Amino acid sequence: MKNMTSKLTAAAVFTFIAFFGAASLITDNKANIPSPSWDNIVDGDFGRSLSSYAADRFAFSESWCGIGSRIDSAISGNIVDGVYIADDRLIAADISEREITDESAAAINSFADTYSGALYFAAVPTSAGVYGDVLPSYLSSVTEKQQIDTLYEQLSGNIRHVDAYNLMRMLSDERIYMRSDDKWTMYGAYCLYRTVIQKLGFQPVSFDKYTIRHVTDKYCGNLYKRTLYMKCEPDILDIYDYADGAKVTVCISINNDGSESECSIYNTDALETEDMYRLYLGERKPLVKISTDVNNDRRLLLIGSECAAGFVPFLTQHYSEIVVYFPEYADRSLDTFISPNDYEQTLFLFGIDAARADTLKKTEMR
Repeated sequence: MKNMTSKLTAAAVFTFIAFFGAASLITDNKANIPSPSWDNIVDGDFGRSLSSYAADRFAFSESWCGIGSRIDSAISGNIVDGVYIADDRLIAADISEREITDESAAAINSFADTYSGALYFAAVPTSAGVYGDVLPSYLSSVTEKQQIDTLYEQLSGNIRHVDAYNLMRMLSDERIYMRSDDKWTMYGAYCLYRTVIQKLGFQPVSFDKYTIRHVTDKYCGNLYKRTLYMKCEPDILDIYDYADGAKVTVCISINNDGSESECSIYNTDALETEDMYRLYLGERKPLVKISTDVNNDRRLLLIGSECAAGFVPFLTQHYSEIVVYFPEYADRSLDTFISPNDYEQTLFLFGIDAARADTLKKTEMR
């Protein structure tokens, strides 16, 4: 049966090659089309080289890359460029490369040793951690849950843990993760916020207080960009408005050179760019300072990965000041920007795939 499937697939590929070759003569009669062989078709190498060729040389290259991705996935078991093509979503399949080392926990513990406030850590699974049951078992011997558990076991006792994994698994039937990206949706961020904010000592704003605006239904995330798989539906990006809630009075981003610029919680100009996720907090800078009209003198330091940007709007209802530090975008340590001990609470909010030692070491205070 497997032999027959391979032969049928190869036949389909050669049919595609014939059409592709003819079309290529029209657009570039000097081009060298990738040479197919039985071996490189069966192992998927031809599909990848064909997609690459199309991207570089052929008109309507995005469409052709998508076709190449379909061929590649049919041959190599639904995996294209480290992304698994499932029935209703794309899932990062290169999870075997992810590693939580002792150094990751050591960096967080080092911060805790010199920090005088209350410290919380939320390690959040990616969509691969929540929907990873569909992935082939050979991809990783360590699940994201095991990675999170290992990290938490290595953290010092004065760091409070947030059980984000079981929460997101429990809600897996709802639209908490994007289809084309490994980040959560704004609804997923809201669900996590309800749990986190109670840990931080506040009552969450109820869901019905928010007016939700679908500002685009054309977001194609990082997993789509790796596959150009055209059958994956684009995602919706949302804005959550709370008309009667607290308002942001100041929002300033600080660059590595110390220069400052105004920014906003929601930057709708980003919807006209290739990186629509910059809707949340705008162009990514290492530090963002936010002031609100909440009159409680509560100050929060949020240290996070990229996915934390969509979490910030919910926090603005509870603190008079929030500082957000993105170590991934910083070329120097946190304590060269601010003094962490000026903030009574610190929340580490990381996708487990981003909790890497080289990133976390930038939070160590000297």
